[in-house]
Amino acid sequence: MGIIGKIREEIQVIRERDPALHSVMEVFLYPSFKVMMHYRLAHKLYQKGHFFWARWVSQRGVRKTGIEIHPGAEIGKGFFIDHGNGVIIGETTIIGDNVTLYQGVTLGGTGKEHGKRHPTIGNNVMISAGAKVLGSFTIGDNSKIGAGSVVLSAVPPGSTVVGVPGRVVKRNNVALPQETMNQTDLPDPIREEITSLQRANTELINRILELENQIRQLKKSS
Repeated sequence: MGIIGKIREEIQVIRERDPALHSVMEVFLYPSFKVMMHYRLAHKLYQKGHFFWARWVSQRGVRKTGIEIHPGAEIGKGFFIDHGNGVIIGETTIIGDNVTLYQGVTLGGTGKEHGKRHPTIGNNVMISAGAKVLGSFTIGDNSKIGAGSVVLSAVPPGSTVVGVPGRVVKRNNVALPQETMNQTDLPDPIREEITSLQRANTELINRILELENQIRQLKKSS
């Protein structure tokens, strides 16, 4: 695909994902559009072994957008970064198709690995604001990562992850339509566990009261 085709593709992605867009011309002001144009060129240079020039182009994109995508990262079709400031994508990251990232997301390593040291992100994945995915593992297709979560291990397909460290809540393994790609419609397993403990505590108290009442009745009858 030529440069015109790439530009059309990026415009289409932003028009589909961002409800704040009012005109096609606005796309050219979007950080996501600017950084992806820099990334596509930098990635080609990187693949040809021109590592210095690849990083030079990449760093120009960083200065203009606040988004750092290493030119060695592999990114599929339909990729979109909403707002974007503070997003970091490491060298060995692999990103599938139709992935959405929000501001402050880090796809990084732990500093301990060699070789493949960054995550692999499946298709149709949404990673919410401020989330950190650290290490060489896979985030399965059709998954959501909640805002501020820190993910340190593999996530099965069709899952939702929330919390620090990230905890997986299984969901139906189906594609997530774009209209559901929001950052607030996520389950809270910690709240669910607290509610469950409160329910169990209430049942125990009621049982104790019943036993005390039975003891009093036995004392009266004796």
